[in-house]
Amino acid sequence: MGEAEGTILVVDDDKDIVRAIATLLEAEGYQVVKAYDGVEALDIVVSNEVHLILIDVMMPRLDGLSAMMKIRNSKNIPIIVLSAKSEDSDKVLGLSMGADDYITKPYSPAELTARVKSNLRRYIHLGSIGAINPDDSIKIGGLIINIQEKQLTVDGETVKLTATEYKIIELLMRYPGQIFSAEKIYENVWDEKGYAVENTVMVHIRHIREKIEINPKEPKYLKVVWGLGYKIEKTP
Repeated sequence: MGEAEGTILVVDDDKDIVRAIATLLEAEGYQVVKAYDGVEALDIVVSNEVHLILIDVMMPRLDGLSAMMKIRNSKNIPIIVLSAKSEDSDKVLGLSMGADDYITKPYSPAELTARVKSNLRRYIHLGSIGAINPDDSIKIGGLIINIQEKQLTVDGETVKLTATEYKIIELLMRYPGQIFSAEKIYENVWDEKGYAVENTVMVHIRHIREKIEINPKEPKYLKVVWGLGYKIEKTP
């Protein structure tokens, strides 16, 4: 198996679900590690190289969202939340707590593998948007992205971003002043067509603002153009 396929941690207290997902992903060439609650998941992330996590919300000992918050303290690997609930509020909650994506049960095998591939591709090839020299950096005001290290600094301070947040800010910083609709951001970052994705993108934008703006409610860099989308302001 090539390194690009990646190792996926599947976390669910329903062993039948874990087994079914593992079978599906192994058939696609991925290596799968299994856990059955949030505590086991944390132990595995510490002791194994994992490239993506699929995690259920409702689990004993430590629920999925709590486990995800702890993982986010040290890892920016893609996390896809699995949940039986389909309400938008639950989806936004998962995303706001650090998830990169969200799949509701029952899921289709095709959708699950497509989401896994999209998130892994984004994580493993983080700096792939556009044809910029990988040694280059992008500077806008106090924001500097180092493409090679996939790192953002704000006024000299390194900012910890998830893989999804990094891709969004990199896309917007490559084209300062250009307005990107939520659908266009989704298509570029998630690498699939975006339909009704405003909430998903908005949550990630809000997180980026909280990390890069002195006052997120009056942003200097990341602006909303009402009815059109988002842009990074051209700043000398």
